Amino acid sequence: MRFSVQTTILFVFALLFLSCSGKNRGAKEYLSEARIAYEEGNYALAKLKIDSIKLVFPKAFDEINAGFSLMQEVRLAENRRNILFCDSMLRVQYDELKAMLTKFDYIRDDRYQEFGEYFSKAYPHSASLDRDGLRAGVREKGALFIESILGSSSVKHNRVKVTAKDGTFAETGPVTADGMNYRFNTSVRSYEIVRYIGDDASGLAQFIHTMQDQPLTLHFIGNRTVTTTLTRGAKRGIGESYELSTLLLNIEQLKLEKEKSEVLIRYLESRK
Repeated sequence: MRFSVQTTILFVFALLFLSCSGKNRGAKEYLSEARIAYEEGNYALAKLKIDSIKLVFPKAFDEINAGFSLMQEVRLAENRRNILFCDSMLRVQYDELKAMLTKFDYIRDDRYQEFGEYFSKAYPHSASLDRDGLRAGVREKGALFIESILGSSSVKHNRVKVTAKDGTFAETGPVTADGMNYRFNTSVRSYEIVRYIGDDASGLAQFIHTMQDQPLTLHFIGNRTVTTTLTRGAKRGIGESYELSTLLLNIEQLKLEKEKSEVLIRYLESRK
């Protein structure tokens, strides 16, 4: 059987049409599945299906464009849900914060402090210079710091180590920066006070928080090492400070996530 040139050309076009329409059907199915996932609130799946259209069907331009429009709606819905989640969690955590702050004194010197600091009543800030030990404080945004206070000896210490009976321990790095490692004299005695922040403070506080029901030994490390036992009040104060810091940092993170979603929503709505 012979085919004319015209018949052959029509046959080739028919094959191409069937091939393209088959591919487009696949793209339409992906888009339909993306819409269903969006309506069901499964935004991760919806985004995955939309992204797959461009990868699997790069020439399905109508479906790709429709997917782009749907993606905008998915992102809007996703961020609106995120705001609702953040608001819900913030209400819960603000209630926890209100109860927790009853255990703390708030101290702020208007002369040089823009923000105040929280100190646990279990180890009062006003009495913390009465003996060698550790005290913890929490800034308003949740940053934790620990200070080692040594008044019985002069060893120029710049780090501390806390050990438990079983040999486990936590140790800070050395602190040499001005304002973080300082000494002063009173009419009664001389003091060495070193402030630990960041990982040094958090790691030490977390260890004490975990081990606060056990005897803990504090080592002041400088020209030589001086040791003392951490009091129950000091351990409890540091443990409570660690919990407050964790809560405040969680609140700040939720506020940041909410703000990011609000900014993205305004951007997406401006592009409609």
